[in-house]
Amino acid sequence: MVIGPLSGAYTGVLGLVGLILVLIALKRLSDYYNAKGIFNNALYGTIIAIIGVVVFVAGIVVAAVGLLSDLGIAWGDWAGLQEVDWQPVTWDIIEPHIAVIIGSLVALFVFVVVSAIFLRKSLTTLSTKTGVNMFGTAGLLMLIGAVLTIILIGLILIWVALILLTVAFFSIKT
Repeated sequence: MVIGPLSGAYTGVLGLVGLILVLIALKRLSDYYNAKGIFNNALYGTIIAIIGVVVFVAGIVVAAVGLLSDLGIAWGDWAGLQEVDWQPVTWDIIEPHIAVIIGSLVALFVFVVVSAIFLRKSLTTLSTKTGVNMFGTAGLLMLIGAVLTIILIGLILIWVALILLTVAFFSIKT
């Protein structure tokens, strides 16, 4: 998950693999410390984030299909894009589709913040059980980063939180 932004074409695959490995680690730690909240909250947060991404992508697809339909282009006829008369395209045609995209972004933002709240609960509990305070710091940074994604700085904070999470896992006393 940490190297995802740096991996180019494999970003999604590496991010998904990293997420699955973190969930497996949290499940095992949850079982070891007999604290079901560690895994359950992380799982809820992950599911909420996935739902948010699905809602966002669905909104983008609806906006794109609607715009193509309003322009008179069939979904499978990309050659028709060259035949479109762009002169009569006005703000009145584009505005509803932009509104759908903005609504999708707002929905994604809400889902990400709620997801971060659950992840913070999970990591705070893990921090208490393991005695590694860096888990709590990573959870707090994820929550702050989720709130600040609205101005894009949050993405950097979330990336830093993932690095701290990695270091925290290696800091657990065995």
